[in-house]
Amino acid sequence: MITFENIISDRGSKYSVSGCSVSNKLEVKSAIKLLKTKKKYAKATHNTWAVIFSDEGAIKSDDGESGAGMIIVRMLERKGLSDHLVVVTRWFGGVQLGGDRFRRVQDCVRYYIENYNN
Repeated sequence: MITFENIISDRGSKYSVSGCSVSNKLEVKSAIKLLKTKKKYAKATHNTWAVIFSDEGAIKSDDGESGAGMIIVRMLERKGLSDHLVVVTRWFGGVQLGGDRFRRVQDCVRYYIENYNN
């Protein structure tokens, strides 16, 4: 799994983005479990994720950040990136971000897409 740590800080909230190639739901589960073996990711406020399988379609998890998984799905669709898990991690900083939280998710996914090596 490729991880880009602390790429965004907004009003105390910190964001990282991670991802890897996957081919089925079991690999998604294993990748998320591997990410959470790092204590800071296990304690994160949100680990939102999505993947679009070339044969099954999209699956996602908001992990309490309502709507964030669908934002990741839409960005993966636009880029035509399938069979690739993207996880956006947020550590809440004490200030509600409102709609800006969705822009931060988009920023993280964009950063990942532009910087990962497939």
